[in-house]
Amino acid sequence: MQRLVVDAESAGQRLDNFLLRVLKGVPKTHVYRVIRSGEVRLNRGRARADTRVAAGDEVRVPPVRRPDPAPAAAAVPAREFPVLFEDEHLLAIDKPAGVAVHGGSGVSSGVIEQLRRARPQARFLELVHRLDKETSGVLLLAKRRSTLAALQDQFRARSTEKVYAALVFGAWPARLKVIDLPLLRTTTADGARHVRVVDGGHDEARRSISLVQVVQSGAAAGEALTLLDVTIKTGRTHQIRVHLAHSGHPIVGDPRYGDFARNKSFARATGVDRMLLHARRLRVDHPASGERLTLEAPWPADCATLMPLAACP
Repeated sequence: MQRLVVDAESAGQRLDNFLLRVLKGVPKTHVYRVIRSGEVRLNRGRARADTRVAAGDEVRVPPVRRPDPAPAAAAVPAREFPVLFEDEHLLAIDKPAGVAVHGGSGVSSGVIEQLRRARPQARFLELVHRLDKETSGVLLLAKRRSTLAALQDQFRARSTEKVYAALVFGAWPARLKVIDLPLLRTTTADGARHVRVVDGGHDEARRSISLVQVVQSGAAAGEALTLLDVTIKTGRTHQIRVHLAHSGHPIVGDPRYGDFARNKSFARATGVDRMLLHARRLRVDHPASGERLTLEAPWPADCATLMPLAACP
């Protein structure tokens, strides 16, 4: 049994992120499994993965088997990504679809590992938030510990504004502008996360709100399509994907909550073989100046021919 004491540099981190950092090499799925089972204790009590740790907290961890050391550094490619904004406090990039934000669960490396490899001189570089591997767009990273804490406080307080462009199958009903449906996150037998809409009376359901605006209607490959702007008021796992699919209009190319046969046919006809969900705008207050920053990423070029208006931020 390991007993870990949270230092000042780790204060404010989520419990899962703290453990993933200190238990390097332990599979992500195993870390989440021992948290869910209650084997991990925070100050002698059970805690959720998203519990924030504080300096001086004691984290008790059951024995875990670590893989044999390997030359991991050499296996991580050094990679820079399109920069949307950068100063001495933070970095905003345009993450491409198909790249995970971090390694784990069968992914050898992601954005954060590749950027650290490309910037060996960086004393601190950490993800402020996450995007799904299949989602492209604005991704924010902190270059200082104080910046990370300040920005994460904004995300928790919901003072940020996050707008996603989503291309969905079908003609979206213009009257449907607010989706307020509770979501339940579960884990499949293979350790993958799965989210579904449940009744509001469910003990573990979390209220989830998405605001939807029609940007453009069109058609391609014999399919009616609608380009939406989706503003999320709550940041639940897979929130937009599940909300839109539950409404009868899955995101084009969504491999988990979409229509497999429809996605395959569409990709074959158009050549666009990816989930068409894009984090196009993020507004945050700069942690040092207090200035309201508007960070925007253009719709990927390979998708702009489907919906030209999407190319405009």
